[in-house]
Amino acid sequence: MTATGAASAAARKAVAILISGRGSNMAALIDAAAAAGYPARIALVISNRANAEGLAEARAKGIATAVIESKGRDRAAFDAELDARLKQDGIEIVCLAGFMRLLTPGFVQGWQGRMINIHPSLLPAFKGLDVHRRVVEAGAKITGCTVHFVVPEMDDGPIIAQAAVPVPDGATPDDVAAAVLAQEHVIYPAALRWLAEGKLAVSGNSVTMRGAGSAEGALISPRP
Repeated sequence: MTATGAASAAARKAVAILISGRGSNMAALIDAAAAAGYPARIALVISNRANAEGLAEARAKGIATAVIESKGRDRAAFDAELDARLKQDGIEIVCLAGFMRLLTPGFVQGWQGRMINIHPSLLPAFKGLDVHRRVVEAGAKITGCTVHFVVPEMDDGPIIAQAAVPVPDGATPDDVAAAVLAQEHVIYPAALRWLAEGKLAVSGNSVTMRGAGSAEGALISPRP
């Protein structure tokens, strides 16, 4: 690596991704960060489950991994160990990607403005688990996904980006999940880029972005 290349790499924000399972969004972030000019580098993947499928994929892509088991552990003790490992590795931004554990308010506040999550609905609608089944059962015509800053309340916090997808008549929860996941892989890397570039400003529960493009048109389902 040239001196210029080394300096450029050092300037990229160090990111840790927290997972509990297969790590689909983890993979999307790793792939995005591998592109030239991306302002963040994935320095570490941590799972709270030793059998998380995403760990093997992260290692295959050359990313350092760690397991901090959460089962049966006190939340505060787990979060203290997690916080220590993040700081040990010089992590600057934390991305939750299917991380199935509630973090303590103290931990969240310590990473305020530097920790983001993606949720498979258009928040504030359909918080919690089993989202796509609930969307179908509710007869929703449009759903989507949301990237937001993490706050102590579950599936809450200032919204960075959202993508909407239609829910066609007869769609199954699996159909909806696949359509939403495709958009998750678009907006999560974009949101991380904006955060790493310092383009996001939070005021109360609102996020504004320097140089943001304007959304055009509207998604209407069913189309009249």
